[in-house]
Amino acid sequence: MRWPRLYAPQPIIEERGDDFFIPPYPKPLTHDLGLIEIVLRAHRSLLAVWPQKYYRSCIDEFRILRRQVVVVNTPEHVRYVMITRNANFERKSPQMRRALAPLLGDGLFISDGETWKRRRPLIADVIHKRRMKEFAPTMTQVAEATVKRWDAIGPDREIVMLSEMATLTAEIISRTVFGSALGAEAASRVIEGFTAYQQGVDSFNLGYFLGADEGWPIVLGRGRKRAIDMVHGVVDEVVRAHMEGAGEAGSLLDLMIRRKLGEGSDALDAAALRNEAATIFMAGHETTATALTWAWYLLANAPWAEKRLLEEIKSVCGDAPIGLEQVGQLKWCRAVIMETLRLYPPVPLLPRQAREADQIGDVSVQKGALIIISPWLLQRAEDLWEQPNHFAPERFMEGKQVNPFAYIPFAVGPRICAGLNFGLDESILCLATLARRFRVEPQTDYRADPFCHLTLRPAGGVPARLIPRTARANH
Repeated sequence: MRWPRLYAPQPIIEERGDDFFIPPYPKPLTHDLGLIEIVLRAHRSLLAVWPQKYYRSCIDEFRILRRQVVVVNTPEHVRYVMITRNANFERKSPQMRRALAPLLGDGLFISDGETWKRRRPLIADVIHKRRMKEFAPTMTQVAEATVKRWDAIGPDREIVMLSEMATLTAEIISRTVFGSALGAEAASRVIEGFTAYQQGVDSFNLGYFLGADEGWPIVLGRGRKRAIDMVHGVVDEVVRAHMEGAGEAGSLLDLMIRRKLGEGSDALDAAALRNEAATIFMAGHETTATALTWAWYLLANAPWAEKRLLEEIKSVCGDAPIGLEQVGQLKWCRAVIMETLRLYPPVPLLPRQAREADQIGDVSVQKGALIIISPWLLQRAEDLWEQPNHFAPERFMEGKQVNPFAYIPFAVGPRICAGLNFGLDESILCLATLARRFRVEPQTDYRADPFCHLTLRPAGGVPARLIPRTARANH
């Protein structure tokens, strides 16, 4: 549909040279938006509504209908909102809660208050970094199996990298969380279901901006109901199989079933178990899959960075399977992932709702106000980052200082992503395992235009061919 007078999509900027790459991003707007343009742009992508003035440190407020909106885009005030006054700002926005509740129920990602306080220690404990020694062999096995599958695909067949990475990460999550293999057919249902669900999400929720603090309930059409059924069907099947003895003792699901939520509390009931399992599954596979997909695109367009990556993998790992010990030594690979997450944070907006009136800098915050913290904006702020739109992994190498409140792809404070270490180590291990065997060659003339409904994805999912590396390239 074309909107010649009300809405014209912003052009996408992408530049490259012999020793630099500026990956695609929408050209910032040069004007403030009216209500109709906000709605139209947000419907296409949540990245499409930001004027140039927000790509630097600032605090700003404006109104959408009857609702105050406060943009918090300075490290100092990010800390205030997400740590100092977390109790007042911990609640996710009604738009996000309404959008995700049909899929995730009251799972950890969108819960708050007592529910969150009771469940967070449990979830954080079962995916704590000290358990990575138990998870890493599974990650290695699944990554090596993907190498064999890619060998069989061959260099002449085009694949979609987002689907490939989602299949990989979904299998890892299934084996670590549920203690059982997922399989290609079930993984495909989850990927298709979540993709369809994202496409139908309404990120606006008119009722909230008209004054309803909880927003209006969303209407689920047949397409979104089918998407939810596809995802829940897979999760329920695996949970049921585990309960019937098919899962492994010691898996995350097994621990969630057996672990108490606190002194004198009961174990998770069936509904809570499904919600938390679905949350871990979706957050764990979707965010890592999108990060890895972006990393492949960046490396394909930055041959100097890819060359350094291969040299490091050869030096640290040789031809041996890559495990947790090697992950800790792959400094450049880690920097590539960190820089990928800076440029393309999987969740680019972290909206919060003010429980009570507050003061953020010079802005008097009203009760119920929408507080927007955006890793997308903060991590591209021109006064916080040198050459903010360039792909430059060296900014994350040892000895470089990064402000922890200017780099928040996993959020920060009490609600920092519980699976941070899991996802980061998984990304490094999988990227290194696959990159030393294959070069990913995106389709000729393809450009990975970024867009966001819930997570930040490349349009088209990066269609590409898998080019096996020669023995000479590896040795």
